[in-house]
Amino acid sequence: MKKLNFTAERVASFQAEVGKAQTIHWDAKTPGLGLRVTPAGARSYIYESRLFGKTVRVTIGDARAWELGKARTEAARLKTLIDDGKDPREVRAERKVAHEARKAEARRQSATVGDAWADYLGYLKSAISPKTKLPRSARYLADHIALAAPGGEPLKRGKGKTVRGPLAPLMPLKLSDLTAKTVAAWLADEAQERPSNAAHAYRLVKAFIRWCGGQDEYAGTIPTDSYDSPKVTAVLPKSKAKEGDSLQREQLAVWFGAVRNIGNPVISAYLQSLLLTGARREEMAALRWVDVDFQWRSLSIADKVEQDTGRVIPLTPYLACLLAALPRRNGWVFSSPAAADGKIAEPRIAHNQALAAAGLPHVTLHGLRRSFGTLAEWCEVPVGVVAQIQGHKPSAIAEKHYRRRPLDLLRMWHVKIEAWLLEQARIEFEVEDDAPGLRVVANA
Repeated sequence: MKKLNFTAERVASFQAEVGKAQTIHWDAKTPGLGLRVTPAGARSYIYESRLFGKTVRVTIGDARAWELGKARTEAARLKTLIDDGKDPREVRAERKVAHEARKAEARRQSATVGDAWADYLGYLKSAISPKTKLPRSARYLADHIALAAPGGEPLKRGKGKTVRGPLAPLMPLKLSDLTAKTVAAWLADEAQERPSNAAHAYRLVKAFIRWCGGQDEYAGTIPTDSYDSPKVTAVLPKSKAKEGDSLQREQLAVWFGAVRNIGNPVISAYLQSLLLTGARREEMAALRWVDVDFQWRSLSIADKVEQDTGRVIPLTPYLACLLAALPRRNGWVFSSPAAADGKIAEPRIAHNQALAAAGLPHVTLHGLRRSFGTLAEWCEVPVGVVAQIQGHKPSAIAEKHYRRRPLDLLRMWHVKIEAWLLEQARIEFEVEDDAPGLRVVANA
């Protein structure tokens, strides 16, 4: 095509040839400068030359944004690069990579703990746990969210506002500010009021920092000794169970008497169920009527560890009596008409009130689970039986690979445990032969 000296008017008047996807008009004044025109009317300046015997074509930009004089200047610059043996496309790609690297480094240096924590939660939700070889449980994820929550939100039940999590003070900090001095100061403050929570939060921070070290976008931003410096380990509190957080044999009669007198029969049955099965509080709260088999006397528990299969445990006589007497308002065994999801939400208040009325030391709901495992030793029950009922992972090779106890065998031992507990509580009951339920005879 014939070359013409470009002018603003000519550039605006150039048209695409009929039947072609694009037409290139060449400038006679600036070698290699062209104007590409499409049938739709789009106009872009280009530059074309040869490098090492091959054609190199580079788009300069839209003719509406580039004045003719600037386009000629850019064409001259591109010619200089090619004369030096450099491909303008490679130079542009290198500049883009360098630009993205600078942006990434800026993000790295300005990223806060909260920013990285959000990415960390996304990783926990999607990745398989290397310990259990399973996805993380909803409870595990909720724990991470709650410990980093700023607090101040209205409580879902009752008056007041939520309390901030122990990790909340770290969230606004830059990752580069997460030094050993900062972590030690934070840990010392948290340990003053909540030592066990602080120790638990520290373990989460430790795992988080290690994860950051393995991510390209965060690696190197956190000082290497931020969690294992002597400054930190010196103030690290020991996490331990609360003193007396387990019922003693001689306390059973008083505890059962106080709990059975709770005005709400659902809460009363729920608390007794925790002690009689050793289940976790969330597992028992999530029990549905379809999980209860009164005919074959079993409970299907949504296990925290075996999430896919759950576990099946015996439905012992007294526990069956408790459950059979509960109202069937919805699908939940421990239902609550006041709760948003229809099931029991916060039984701790009633339990604490019962403990106070009975003059017993404080026992958490998890302490009832601990009590089951501890008190079962009075019945000389095999440790593996108790672990299987409670849903603990086998700890010994024999338990892990060679013990598969059927439900009947578990029931034999579980009934003995329940009978012993009720004997200590001075509760008598009998099974009626002509009815599936149970009848409480006396409570001395």
